[in-house]
Amino acid sequence: MSIRLIKQIYFKLPLLFKLLMSIFLFMLVFGFFIHLAEPSQFPSIFDGIWWAFITGATVGYGDFVPLTPIGKLITILLILTGGSLIAFYITSLAASTFRQEQAIEEGRVAFKGSNHLVLIGWNERSRQLIESIAQSNSHTRMVLIDTTLEHVSFSDYPVHFIQGDPTEDMVLKKANIHLAERVLITTDTAKNERDADNVTILSAVAIRGNNANVPIIAEIVSVTQIENARRAGATTIIRSNDFTSILFFHELFRHRASQPFEDILHLLTKQQFYHKEVEEELGDLTFQETIVLLSNKQQIPLGIIRNERYYVNPSPQFRLQAGDQLILLFPWNK
Repeated sequence: MSIRLIKQIYFKLPLLFKLLMSIFLFMLVFGFFIHLAEPSQFPSIFDGIWWAFITGATVGYGDFVPLTPIGKLITILLILTGGSLIAFYITSLAASTFRQEQAIEEGRVAFKGSNHLVLIGWNERSRQLIESIAQSNSHTRMVLIDTTLEHVSFSDYPVHFIQGDPTEDMVLKKANIHLAERVLITTDTAKNERDADNVTILSAVAIRGNNANVPIIAEIVSVTQIENARRAGATTIIRSNDFTSILFFHELFRHRASQPFEDILHLLTKQQFYHKEVEEELGDLTFQETIVLLSNKQQIPLGIIRNERYYVNPSPQFRLQAGDQLILLFPWNK
């Protein structure tokens, strides 16, 4: 290997690694010279290297001490040069760590993990979602992509922050989108409905272009843009406006005392919905018989989907058919 190639490799190394190599080489040289100068005090080269590190770091254990004038002169040179070199290394290490932490908080560092959840957009909903995920499943790794935030501290929110436009491939690659397990796109509440939906749809197109199989959950506020979101590659559409409007309607025209929002909130916190195709063992059973059969498994049937039509809370004598989809409710830990 030529000297030129060695120099090229050396200068391409990170600064901290070059400093560490320089310190090792420096201490090796001083350890070798002190061994030559006082072989009786420093029987081996390793003893000399040990003394050089201890002296250069100003620890001074006193287990090896030079006695001759030449040995003391070597010690003086080591103290004047080695101590400053180690101090410079420690200072550079601290500064590099600080710069790395700052870069992470400012969203400039790429995410290297896999099977993670990518959240796009910062708002009150995504903030609460991050807190809920952290409390219920601390092992879930989350990446947040947003253009408006300037920095996010991991101590405040357990996410890896990527600052940038989610419609750009470069930003999505920094979030390691091709290895993501799931993606959630939330609506930008600072924009009007049409512009917010356009950003959501463009983000879905960019994500689908980088990962053809990842599930994409997209929040759409305008009904007219739902089909466009599906065409863009969204696998699940969250219609937040429709959901809120139904709650308002329920509250305005209810006949009995209830708290629909709180009920649904606690229901979704502890339980999850699941669609299950009717099996042979359930074929031709009534809805009431199905409830009794599945209740032992902590599965609560809420209704049936037949030919894309919903039958929620049907009559007890409603009979199941092949091809029906049961709407079930069961605990998250199942």
